[in-house]
Amino acid sequence: MQSRPITEWHLRTRRIELGTRTLICGVVNITPDSFSDGNLFLNPENAIAHALQLIEEGADILDLGAESTRPGSQAGTNTALSPDEEQSRLLPVLEGILKARPDAILSIDTYKASTARAALLAGAEIINDVSGFTWDPNANPAMPAICAEAQCGVILMHTRSLPDQWRTQPQLPADQLITLVRNGLAASFELAINSKIPPHAVVLDPGYGFGKRFNENYALLARQSRLLELNRPILAGLSRKSFLGHTLAPLHNGQSASPSQRETATIAAHTAAILHGASILRTHAVRPAVEAALIADAILMAQSEETNRS
Repeated sequence: MQSRPITEWHLRTRRIELGTRTLICGVVNITPDSFSDGNLFLNPENAIAHALQLIEEGADILDLGAESTRPGSQAGTNTALSPDEEQSRLLPVLEGILKARPDAILSIDTYKASTARAALLAGAEIINDVSGFTWDPNANPAMPAICAEAQCGVILMHTRSLPDQWRTQPQLPADQLITLVRNGLAASFELAINSKIPPHAVVLDPGYGFGKRFNENYALLARQSRLLELNRPILAGLSRKSFLGHTLAPLHNGQSASPSQRETATIAAHTAAILHGASILRTHAVRPAVEAALIADAILMAQSEETNRS
C-alpha cells in the first residue's frame, strides 16, 4: 500500500482537495461507438439525464467525451472525428448539465485544442487529454496554450502510440513498461510546465488499456505507486477494461467477459488502484466505485494511523 499526496487541485474556477478521500469521476460517453456504452447516450437528453443520475449516485466529477478512443479507432489520425462534429455532440450536453446543476465539475475528454477551448468557454473546469498533449500538436493555438490561458485543471494520460496500432504493440517486461509510462508522463508534465500550466493544475493517468497488452496492465497496476515519484496525484481509469474481461474468460466458456459482465472485476481493480496510490477513479458505474473507495480509504486511514503510532 502506498500513501497518496494530499494536495489541492487547481481547476478553472475552484480548487478541490485530493488525497484525503478518493474522488469519483463518472463517465458520460456521447458517442455511437464507445466500447462499453456506445449509442446509449448519444441523444443529448439521455446524456444529460445520465449525467445528473451519476451526480446523485456520488460522482464528484463528470468526464464528458464525444469521440471514442477504443482500440482500433481512428482517434488521433487524419480520419478522426472532426472537431465540429465532436463539439456538436458535446456542447449541448455540457450546457444542459450546467443549467440543471451549476455546481457540477465537468471534465472534457478530448485531445483536440479547438474542442477544449469551446468547452472551457462553455463552463468546463478540466481538460482530460488521453494523448498527454501528443495527438494534436499542430493546432494553433495548441492544447497546452489553451489550458494555460484558461488556468483549468488538466489530466494527462499516457498513451502508447495510436488506437489503430495498439493491437500490434510488442509485449514489454514489467520494468520496461513502468519506465516507459513514467517517462511518457514525465515528458507530458514537462511540456505542461514549459507551457505555463501550473504544477498544481495537473493530474496524471497511467492509461490502462491504452497501448498496454492484457497482462501488461496488471504489471502496471502492481507498480502504479512508482508514478507518485513524479509528485502529482494519479487518476486511474480501469472501468470495464478489456483486460479484465480477458482474465474472466475461464468463467465465461473461454470467451472474454462482456463489458456488462466486468463490474465486479472493476471493483477489485479500483480497490487495488487506490491502495497503490490513486486519488481519483474514472468509472462508468459510480455507486459501486463510491462503495469500493470507502473501503479502500478506510484501509489507508488505518495504515496511516499505524504509521503515525510507530
